[in-house]
Amino acid sequence: MEQQFSLAYLTVINTPPPEMTYMAARAGYDFVSLRPINMGLAGESNFSLATNKTLLRDTKKALQDTGLGLLDIELARIADGVNPMQYEAEFEAAAELGARHVLSSIWSDDRSYYIEQFAKLCDLADQYGLTVELEFVPIASVTNLAGVLDILHTVNKDNAGLMIDIHHFHRSHDTVADLRKVPEELFRFVHLCDAPGEIPAEHKELVRIIREGRSYVGEGGIDVASIVNSIPQVPYSIELPNKQQSDLLGYEEFARRCLVKAKEYFKKYPRQHKQLEY
Repeated sequence: MEQQFSLAYLTVINTPPPEMTYMAARAGYDFVSLRPINMGLAGESNFSLATNKTLLRDTKKALQDTGLGLLDIELARIADGVNPMQYEAEFEAAAELGARHVLSSIWSDDRSYYIEQFAKLCDLADQYGLTVELEFVPIASVTNLAGVLDILHTVNKDNAGLMIDIHHFHRSHDTVADLRKVPEELFRFVHLCDAPGEIPAEHKELVRIIREGRSYVGEGGIDVASIVNSIPQVPYSIELPNKQQSDLLGYEEFARRCLVKAKEYFKKYPRQHKQLEY
């Protein structure tokens, strides 16, 4: 099976979904990964597909015109004071577009609360034929592989899975030996990137790299091949924000180069893990 790639929102941040879809197609991607759930972050646009019917219509047309699939939507956070039911309208719109997955992460320190809320999120997503992929994030509340596996094993939902971000995995100090022990059925896609090998001590610098300082695959300090070879072959969503490169090249050329660099890397370091049907 030929490796498939998706263009993730943070790589071309603030690009409207229709434009992002056409851009991804021209650059050679198989999927797009959109952010219709408004995060309320400073400097980020609101691309809600549920409340903007014109945007939904234009995104649907872009997907139909290009033949690309909608791999996933983000970010259905589990956070204090956030009711998972508020995501329902975006789940419905995403399902209309043929989305497969929803990305989630945990931003609460109350384990009993986030376990309960994540279970509700999975049940809601299941009504729309969506899986929920939980990632650990170094600046969130659940920051490592063990934390995510604890949640997945506790809620025990068939549509709940694990999403590994290469940057976050490296920062968590988890090991590929631990990753190889994870049941294969929990993996549905991966966030692909590279980053400096040295882990910043300062929170501000850690956030900067996450948001705008990641590296082309093979040009950072992470052993990307060892990580992906510990995971079944699933689509790679390239989440590789790099402000310097995208400002220099423009988003479309930057997105194209991200894909080219990734393919060159995997040609040099071919997969050694068995494939799963997708």
